[in-house]
Amino acid sequence: MNLCQGAAQEDLVTGLVCQEDDLKDGQMKEVTVGDQVVLLVRTRGQYSAVGSRCSHYNAPLVKGALVGDRVRCPFHGACFNVKTGDIEEYPGLDCLPSYKVKVEDGKVYVSINKNSLKSTKRVKEMCSMVPDVKHTILLIGGGPASLVCAETLRQNRYQGRIIIVTKDNLPPFDKPKLSKAMNVDSSDILLRSSDFYQQYGIEVWTQKEVVSVNPADKAVKLSDGTLQHYDQLLISTGSRARPLDCPGWDLKGVKLLQRYEDAKEIHNSGLGRKAVVIGASFIGMEVASYLSDKAASVAVVATSRYPYERSLGPEIGKMSMQMLEEQNVKFYMNDGVTEIQGENGKVKGVLLKSGKVLEADVVIAGIGVIPNSDFLAGSKLEVDSRKAVIVDKFMRTNIPDIFSAGDVTSFPLTLRGDQRVNVGHWQMSQAQGRVAALNMLKKQTKCESVPFFWTVLLGKSIRYTGYGEGYTEIIFKGEVEERKFLAFYIKDEAVVAAASLMFDPAVARLAELMATGQIFTKTQAQADDLSWLQM
Repeated sequence: MNLCQGAAQEDLVTGLVCQEDDLKDGQMKEVTVGDQVVLLVRTRGQYSAVGSRCSHYNAPLVKGALVGDRVRCPFHGACFNVKTGDIEEYPGLDCLPSYKVKVEDGKVYVSINKNSLKSTKRVKEMCSMVPDVKHTILLIGGGPASLVCAETLRQNRYQGRIIIVTKDNLPPFDKPKLSKAMNVDSSDILLRSSDFYQQYGIEVWTQKEVVSVNPADKAVKLSDGTLQHYDQLLISTGSRARPLDCPGWDLKGVKLLQRYEDAKEIHNSGLGRKAVVIGASFIGMEVASYLSDKAASVAVVATSRYPYERSLGPEIGKMSMQMLEEQNVKFYMNDGVTEIQGENGKVKGVLLKSGKVLEADVVIAGIGVIPNSDFLAGSKLEVDSRKAVIVDKFMRTNIPDIFSAGDVTSFPLTLRGDQRVNVGHWQMSQAQGRVAALNMLKKQTKCESVPFFWTVLLGKSIRYTGYGEGYTEIIFKGEVEERKFLAFYIKDEAVVAAASLMFDPAVARLAELMATGQIFTKTQAQADDLSWLQM
């Protein structure tokens, strides 16, 4: 079945959009054809036209970074080929519509099929299952890696059986939204509809857990005791929130944010009540931000001096803290939790190591994550010291026909000379799911994506690209205090990562330049002239 039908026999709406010399190579602009806003791009002397909005969250791509034949979204880093509209880097799932362009007598015309005038995204052509094909690919975990793996298999004409197994009550959903919009309806965060899975023959088993893997028999055991055979296997079980280990961790009102239901519970239990967030992690800070105008009071407790101190640095951490303090969030830094105090089995307060007691009706812990790999015990699959599954650049484990992708993996990062890392980014999980699928089909493909991440506080987004672990210096452009800046993270005299606030599309452009293999020096980052970012 083909969802990308041509327009040969259809009525076209054609618009004169500009003169041929209006755009120079490497430039783009929005034009209107009919009622549709189109992104017009000129590269190497040729014009092309695609949808103007990113298929992820509808960001305007004209504000993004155009490098070669790819435009990268300024908000969250998704990339699209400007000739075909195909998605080439994540997040997001769908492609952009592409339109016919004609240059005649120095004038540029764009034509759109009348039937697709309202379409802003395009599902890539996919096949479905053929019952006669006796081959099963089993995907353990209901996150972005499994979903993109399944879709990539169908896009590449795999017609065997595909099964996604997830512990969650929901099929794959947009998990990053949980800490940013906790009262969202489940229907608003589903990545695909049930009709979609049915149409393309993708089975999704919810509320089922794999408890062991037997590579010799090519079978997994489920918690209900049943066995499921596979020909190829993807382990994409992600990670789970690290629980508190102090007395009182099991009291009613102590929450971890993992599932959709957890987000709803935190929202409901925080309304008009006293909330204490333990941990100034990205999740902890987003939860504190969300509750700041809903709870009676919000307190954040952390062992560091500032939030994000190790990852983003003290300056950005201090700024983030001040943003929330302005919303009456109280911070207890350089401190820790001795005990969660309760009454009649319900949380009542938090005793800090400093001796202070914080009143609490609800406590939310955001103190890191643990890879979900316990069920692999006895399988001889190789894991690292953190229990992350070790894979190569092709997402292959040490056992043939078993692949792994997403937060559960430890993988070689191209950007850092194949240093083995564990990166818990949504975009990276999707990229790895795609690479795993292609290699299952013997289409040799390496994972060479550049990490891209964002966090949202009080409606303001901090964007981040690269891999900054072990950085020794931060070079700032703009002013952190004014909440408009670009930060370069330096290690061994080179830029290894960047973060920004209100400085788009600098981080998107740097990510795209890093993706082409370019290396930038500390000297370039120090220069007042940032024209190298426009290359």
